[in-house]
Amino acid sequence: MDTDSPDNAPQVSTRTRMPPWLPKAMVLALVFFGLFLLADWAFHRLIGLLIVLVVAFFISLAMEPAVAALVRHGVRRGLATGLVFVGTFACVLAFLGALVTLLVETATNLAHETPRLLDEGVDWINRTFGQHFTMHDLSQRLLHESSLIEGYAHTAANNAWGVSTTVLGGLAQVLTIALFSVYLTAGGPKVRRTVCSLLPPARQQTFLHAWDLAIDKTGGYLYSRVLLAIISAIVHGAFLAILGLPNPIALGVWFGVISAFIPTVGTYLAAILPVFVALTVDPLDAVWIIIFAVAYQWFQDYLLQPRITARTVDVNAAVALLSVLAGGALFGAVGALLAIPATATVQAFLSEYVKHYAVTEDSRIDQTIPRRKRAEKAPAHGPDVTPTDESETS
Repeated sequence: MDTDSPDNAPQVSTRTRMPPWLPKAMVLALVFFGLFLLADWAFHRLIGLLIVLVVAFFISLAMEPAVAALVRHGVRRGLATGLVFVGTFACVLAFLGALVTLLVETATNLAHETPRLLDEGVDWINRTFGQHFTMHDLSQRLLHESSLIEGYAHTAANNAWGVSTTVLGGLAQVLTIALFSVYLTAGGPKVRRTVCSLLPPARQQTFLHAWDLAIDKTGGYLYSRVLLAIISAIVHGAFLAILGLPNPIALGVWFGVISAFIPTVGTYLAAILPVFVALTVDPLDAVWIIIFAVAYQWFQDYLLQPRITARTVDVNAAVALLSVLAGGALFGAVGALLAIPATATVQAFLSEYVKHYAVTEDSRIDQTIPRRKRAEKAPAHGPDVTPTDESETS
């Protein structure tokens, strides 16, 4: 027997060995996956602090023009920062104090006028619908449904601790934002110098230009809104004084702040409190307030605001509304408030660094010529065919 025949050759195992790089790749994949989970956990833990830092950064940008103006007049930067923030806090506290006083007086007046308003409402319902309701019937119905009222009261009592905790947490966040804002504003030059030290010279100029744009747009947004608030407060205060409502100055300030710093629907929201005040005096005044608020919101959105913000925060109304909705969806009320200056900053930065081309003159851009006339004026040979001279064809 021939032992060297191919059939008697030793069999080689067909199993492939694991590549030497695969264990290392698996270990690296596990490590990166663990790092991703750690980063995701840390991000969700620190999201509140990140929002606080973003808000503090925008506040420092808004305060920077006033601080820089004081510094140019010889005031030390730390003292200038303190003066600006103390003045801002004083205005905010004055507004909150006037608001609390107004709310207390409105609640007191409503409590005193509620019986009269209920009597007048019942009389109107009886005259209009031919009914015979009395206050005694309503009080008996209310007492019959007392279990429902007790349920609401019990729920409110259980939620009292949660509400108080939320209020204290909000105050702590406000103090934290104020503290970081003061630090960022006072140390603005050091922050800019630190960031520039990490960038090459060409990128330093780009960073400083972007920083200047952010300051201009954020400061311009704040000051334009303050001007809009002053105008709104004066106009609404005068109108409420003509109607004879109590505390017209405080109500005018309320109107001005809410209508200026809440885009699109601010005036409508601000009108709720004066309407309640008007109901305690004359229900017809509430109707006049609603009509005036609608008219003023239209005047502010389409005539006043574009003229004031044309040189500071030139953002299209639709883009502004979309940015406010997006900011509110992402970060709540804080995001809605900071959405417009952030959008204006990004828009101004892109307008300088994105290449633009000259637009050819065409009636289809502005739609100045009706479509039928454009079709009549269009050449029959089509836009891509160049007409030839008759002398050449002959």
